[in-house]
Amino acid sequence: MVFSVIGMALAAASPSADAAIGRWKTETRGGVVEIQRCGASICGRIVTSDKLRTEPDLKDANNSNAALRGRPIKGMLMLSGFTADGDAWTGGKIYNAEDGKTYSAKVTPVGANQLKVRGCVFVPLCKTQTWTRVR
Repeated sequence: MVFSVIGMALAAASPSADAAIGRWKTETRGGVVEIQRCGASICGRIVTSDKLRTEPDLKDANNSNAALRGRPIKGMLMLSGFTADGDAWTGGKIYNAEDGKTYSAKVTPVGANQLKVRGCVFVPLCKTQTWTRVR
């Protein structure tokens, strides 16, 4: 009986993968990303950033694909292709508009108000940011 109560308490304490749904402030450049369900996966779009506030028509000028350099940054899909893996989302991609490159990514909710977002050129060359929920 004690073990089942402890098990239920631990299950309640760990966030579900759906905890990633919402708006998140990035660690850098005042970015805000909205993450939502996209079928069985999640995806994230750029809502705003410091630069978008001063240049709302900012284009994806650094994209490695020249055909995509004219697309607007605002509303652009930057997180995609994830698979639920326990409480995390793995196997996805994150696009970095600053260098125009796409990296492998993992998204892990940490409690109700934080998200660990890891992007990798290849493991172990990774960078992790902690994003904070926007209320």
